[in-house]
Amino acid sequence: MARRRPASTHGVAVVDKPAGITSHDVVGLLRRRFHERQVGHAGTLDPDATGVLVVAVGMATRLVRYVGDTRKRYTGEVVLGVETDTLDAAGAVTARHDMAGVTVDDARRVVAEHLLGDIEQVPPMVSAIRVEGRRLHELAREGVEIERAPRPVTVHRFEVLPTDDPLVLAIDVDCSSGTYVRSLAADLGRLLGGGAHLRALRRTAVGSFTIAEAAPPDVCELLPVAAAVRDLPQVQIDEATRRLVANGRVLPAWPGAGPWAVSCGGELVAVYESHRDGAKPSVVLPTAADR
Repeated sequence: MARRRPASTHGVAVVDKPAGITSHDVVGLLRRRFHERQVGHAGTLDPDATGVLVVAVGMATRLVRYVGDTRKRYTGEVVLGVETDTLDAAGAVTARHDMAGVTVDDARRVVAEHLLGDIEQVPPMVSAIRVEGRRLHELAREGVEIERAPRPVTVHRFEVLPTDDPLVLAIDVDCSSGTYVRSLAADLGRLLGGGAHLRALRRTAVGSFTIAEAAPPDVCELLPVAAAVRDLPQVQIDEATRRLVANGRVLPAWPGAGPWAVSCGGELVAVYESHRDGAKPSVVLPTAADR
């Protein structure tokens, strides 16, 4: 078997994902555009959703989890009175409710009382979570529904605004990684005495990556590899310490809880995480031994 050639293109792309394609489709587009097989994204967006999708290329794929673990921001619309089997507009209608009397103030009160801060959320069957090796959305397509344990998430901000349609509420949500906005929409409808679903979901930020710097897959810029960890605490080391890093040495911990992005001479060489004996390397890049 022929050995796969090493990656030769490295960096981070901030994509404004269009509607109608999957996050994996975006990965495929960038593989072809950059002629690089080693490509991965940080956090799935549903096919109908748009907005910020951070994609790592080459060496940056080793760092993509540090992007995926950051806070996310979304906008969207909650359609009151209609439930669907996917909790969004792509699904089949499963129930209808008369919610003509619900006001924006009612929705804001419910959000403040039940859907802000640290909450528990049951992942929807259409999510990409794996259970015993199968993704939930794969099981859902086969008509299978299984029990899902609630997961802790944090909703930092949940704004509700009126629209021209009294049965449609505009929302702006700032939340932890792993939060399902479609579940927030469905829960909001239920807590208001009826049901609801989500539509027009748009992710406007992933950590410090915002929609302002995002671009379509065919024209998005490839940022340096270090951009993948720009939200981590930054640590600068000297040449002697760089040689220790290249050998995977445990080092004294730096201030804070970590993880830390470790650079030498302005070039990212590793990511270190907290360890009982100090700080241990979780990723050491080839740049650590380049000099």
